[in-house]
Amino acid sequence: MRGHDEHQEGMFSYISTEKRIPADHPLRRVRELTDKALQEMSLRFSDLYSRHGRPSIAPEKLLRALLLQALYSVRSERLLMEQLNYNLLFRWFVGLNVDDEVWDVTVFTKNRERLLQGEIAELFFEAVLTQAEEQRLLSDEHFTVDGTLIEAWANRRSFHEKKDPPAKGSGTRGRRMLRDTHESSSDPESRLYKKSGAGEARPSYLGHVVMENRNGLIVQPCVTESGRREEWEAALKMLECVAQRQRVQGKSGARTIGADKGYQDKNFIDGLRAHGWTPHIAEFRKETPQWPNWLKPNEREDSGFAVSQRKRKLVEKIFGWIKFVAGLRKTKFRGRRRVHWAFCLAATAANLIRMAKLLTAPGELVMN
Repeated sequence: MRGHDEHQEGMFSYISTEKRIPADHPLRRVRELTDKALQEMSLRFSDLYSRHGRPSIAPEKLLRALLLQALYSVRSERLLMEQLNYNLLFRWFVGLNVDDEVWDVTVFTKNRERLLQGEIAELFFEAVLTQAEEQRLLSDEHFTVDGTLIEAWANRRSFHEKKDPPAKGSGTRGRRMLRDTHESSSDPESRLYKKSGAGEARPSYLGHVVMENRNGLIVQPCVTESGRREEWEAALKMLECVAQRQRVQGKSGARTIGADKGYQDKNFIDGLRAHGWTPHIAEFRKETPQWPNWLKPNEREDSGFAVSQRKRKLVEKIFGWIKFVAGLRKTKFRGRRRVHWAFCLAATAANLIRMAKLLTAPGELVMN
């Protein structure tokens, strides 16, 4: 018999959001890893808020909502609030009941500066990375470094000559460069830059990561102004942070670092050797005076060189996910500090997705 197309509102619902989410849904593992990291940050959250006045929206819920924005490619925070209003999966992940009112979109704007000052994105990333370390998912010896272009929220036409440009620039042979004489009126910290000879220079920042080679997890993210020298300097600083973390954990031993041809620089490779890293940097097939190779024969002939070069390509998957899924191909923030904050959250989301796939069940490792 044909059913009737009738609709009658129910007064009560006896099925909770917890029961509506399938037991094998991939977000369940992500939620478990996220909650454990946020619990470890509880004391830091308490320090950021006053002990008097009205209770604010829990920062844990704000961070879970921002994770959803990255995981599901939600374009804006306004669309995120629209999804959160009627999407039961989103409500369950954030921690809202079916009848809870969704907060106004300006909540993110008002709380972002507080979270920035507390370095919450960096702490969140470290808390998730600690779980990966506890599950023995990280390599202690073999890493890859690379950078990618993040288009700034500015236009080429917004670049104008500075009122008081410096007498000499920081470019080659003391020449004044474009970044020394011009700046954007929309985002003064962005620079016109391109990583390859093709295409045009665009207002941009550089996002950098250090990836461990065992499972392709990010161990250090960073955002800098655009520039070839900035790329090398950021890599050395990030690797020093990785080495410092290992010293604190009492780990030592031979360490290798893989990278593409863009890192074939004498000062950079000498810096790696000075800090105890073995450089596995891709070389130019035809060496020229302008583009020389700086590896020693023993480094070039090392048995792990080919493995490092094969593994380093995994970092491109990370950049592809961050830029096209998490939405950082073109940032919607202005200023390096805010772009770095968003990049750290995207790196955290990328690690959570990867860890959820590696852990078949809570606390259980996938053995290859």
